[in-house]
Amino acid sequence: MEIADLANLYGKELHIKDISKWLRSSARAQEIAKRSELDAKNVNILEEHDQFYRDHKLLLTLFRGLAVMPVQRATGKITFSWRSNVMIYAYFFYVFTTILVIMVGYERIDILLNKSKKFDEYIYSIIFIVFLVPHFWIPFVGWGVAVEVCDYKNSWGTFQLSYYKVTGKNLQFPRLSILIVIISSGCLILAVTFLLTLSALLEGFTLYHTSAYFHIITMINMNCALWYINCRAIGNASEAYADSFAQDIDERCPAYLLAHYRVLWLSLSELVQKLGNAYARTYSTYCLFMMANITVSTYGFTSEIMEHGLKFSFKEIGLLVDTTYCLSLLYIFCNCSHQASLGISYKVQTTLLNIKLNTVDKASAKEIDLFLVAIQMNPPKVSLKGYTVVNRELLTASLSTIAIYLVVLLQFKISLINMGTTIGL
Repeated sequence: MEIADLANLYGKELHIKDISKWLRSSARAQEIAKRSELDAKNVNILEEHDQFYRDHKLLLTLFRGLAVMPVQRATGKITFSWRSNVMIYAYFFYVFTTILVIMVGYERIDILLNKSKKFDEYIYSIIFIVFLVPHFWIPFVGWGVAVEVCDYKNSWGTFQLSYYKVTGKNLQFPRLSILIVIISSGCLILAVTFLLTLSALLEGFTLYHTSAYFHIITMINMNCALWYINCRAIGNASEAYADSFAQDIDERCPAYLLAHYRVLWLSLSELVQKLGNAYARTYSTYCLFMMANITVSTYGFTSEIMEHGLKFSFKEIGLLVDTTYCLSLLYIFCNCSHQASLGISYKVQTTLLNIKLNTVDKASAKEIDLFLVAIQMNPPKVSLKGYTVVNRELLTASLSTIAIYLVVLLQFKISLINMGTTIGL
């Protein structure tokens, strides 16, 4: 890479004479310049450095098997086509499961409208119907965002190559592949256990009915796992970046190196934003589903206690299991995003602020200011296309909303109980 190209790449913050002087005096700068010649458009080079895909490809395979995200891997990049083989499989799988869901859903609606006489039977029927709804979202929240998901996944390859150019090391994700095997197995086991538990504890939920829910519950679990894995990967990347940055700055603090790290940090921040944008539809509906389920099941559990007292019957335990299950998934979704975004800028800012400006030259001091401004102007927050920021505040806001609806519903319940008591008198 020529000196003039470096000046154009990083703007007017660096003077050509400063770059030239540093290039001649630093072996590290010459190494970075040599690695910078690697072409990001070369798919073989991207494939070589894309460790993230190799670690989490099992998760993508499972999503293809469930026909939720029918993307496929070509050399160096992930692609999507409405006429690909995996998409044709998704069509047939979705038609088959839709027939099964409609058959079971019809029986559940029939029970709700014609056979349910007691309050708890209404609650159970509503919960069973709510759990069928995510199946009909798949074309909208899965297939419809596949192109954006491909763009996000492919951005990982570009970022990892950029990381290698600057640091000279390949980005690693410790124990991620093993963790994915454990989590994927756990998602399948949890789905079976959850459905068998509901079938045993709640009336009217037969083993035959579980056949329509298995792929839905597995998909819900896998979506939570997918989000956790992506957030963990971003956390690994930000930690590796911060450690490498602190080590390099501790040894030397030239403007040229600071400029490289600033551009790399902006790429990492953009990766975080692409995560939220790619899955905005998926996890917006995911949150709404969890909130609706928690509200209904908690209302049913509280109503049982109000009418019959706390007896820990099968009905009460079944509703409590449903509430705990959905609440746990919602907590994992919000908490891992909060932790991932929190760690991206904190260590880097600390390293920059610990640099003594009287020990560096003017070009380096200016780069430090530009770096701090870039962090302030591009906060690494996971936003679902601007509708909401996924962090712990989203969890507390969701719980507050659920609490409001519960208060309103329980007021109606108390009014009905008082009305029944008055009529009895």
